[in-house]
Amino acid sequence: MVSGPHLRGTGMKRAPGAKAGGPSGSLQTSARVGPWWMVWFTLAWLAIWTVQLTPIQLLLPLQLDTESEGWISGVVWSGVVLSAGGLAGIIVAPLAGRLSDRTRSRFGRRRPWAIGGSLCAGLGLLLTGIAHGPLLVGGAWIVVSIGVSVASAALTALIADQLNTQRGAASAAASSAQAVGIVVGVGAVVLLGLGLGASYALLAGIITVIGIGTSLLLPDPTPTHPRIVSLHVGRQPITGARISSLLDHSFAWLLISRFVVNVGNALGTSLLLFFLLYGIKVPADGAEDKLLILIVIYTIFVVISSIVIGTISDRTGNRRVWTIASALVQAASGVIILISPEYTTTAIAAAVMGTGYGAYMAVSLAFGTDLLLDPDDHARDLSMVNNSAALGQLVGPLLGAGLVALVGGFWLLFAAAAIVSVVGALMTLTVHPRRPNPA
Repeated sequence: MVSGPHLRGTGMKRAPGAKAGGPSGSLQTSARVGPWWMVWFTLAWLAIWTVQLTPIQLLLPLQLDTESEGWISGVVWSGVVLSAGGLAGIIVAPLAGRLSDRTRSRFGRRRPWAIGGSLCAGLGLLLTGIAHGPLLVGGAWIVVSIGVSVASAALTALIADQLNTQRGAASAAASSAQAVGIVVGVGAVVLLGLGLGASYALLAGIITVIGIGTSLLLPDPTPTHPRIVSLHVGRQPITGARISSLLDHSFAWLLISRFVVNVGNALGTSLLLFFLLYGIKVPADGAEDKLLILIVIYTIFVVISSIVIGTISDRTGNRRVWTIASALVQAASGVIILISPEYTTTAIAAAVMGTGYGAYMAVSLAFGTDLLLDPDDHARDLSMVNNSAALGQLVGPLLGAGLVALVGGFWLLFAAAAIVSVVGALMTLTVHPRRPNPA
């Protein structure tokens, strides 16, 4: 066991009064990290969100917009491609997380998977940039999704591995990076006037350089909990631990509620370019600029709300209340567009959506780390927490495309976004923390 106030080689300090066994039973969960840890962690997530969300929001719709076959066909193909990629990522994430939990290499436990995932995503982006037709684009996008899921599983596990009193802050960093990533990616493409191939090449460079760089800079300490160490020498059976989290009522319902709230978010955001073009009739030559403005507004409010509410939840410990309230705020954005489907009110709705979603993703992820049961399954269990959100973002575009095609417009899309978000908030009432959050 490492002694003294500092954890050697990790850049972390033990929290005042903390014991060697944290809430999850591991040494690392009793540590505090310095500002540079947060910088590298945030930068890593910024790269991941940039390369994942820029194609979703802009590049893939442009590739799949089949004007000759009617705009609804482009909407449907976008939903299918995004859903296929999301499904692949959801399948891979817990498998990569489980393997990461059991990795014992001289390069670290999480680091090899973060680097490998970054390289895979970079290759997939290059392939997507040269692909033509929905099937080839969809196949290349699956490669991107797999790489992103592998890297995300490793990075998310760092929150539970190394933090205790800063989980809300770290979750806020990951959530706010999501919104900033959209602005960075879409802004670069629009302002630099990049074509599709150049855009994907830029994104591939971002995830390769930043993904590998931050993986090397972030500490990846050797696990010290006796159950984890025993896995290396094969002394302790772990079958029960592998299924315990899913059997826990609160953990299972948190996964379900995160899925539902993310469906609501995807319904309200994933088809915005098509809404601008065909819902409120923005001219095609100005649609990308209008979309960028909406994304910037959304981003500002995601960043502010995630940081503020994530930090407050660390101090108060009442994550459930903030999780429910933020989902209800998100629901209000769909109502605003329903009342007045104009560009100005859409901008207001983007601010409201950003406020609710930023706070929700920060607090609900931290809530999930508080519910973890076994320190030897951090990556696997948190991959399921991530997957609950990813599955919602997968189902949302496909469901949204179906709703648009059903009524030949967008009103049902935003009505469903509001209703589903409220349902997710109500589901969170069934989630009960089994211990007070650390203050």
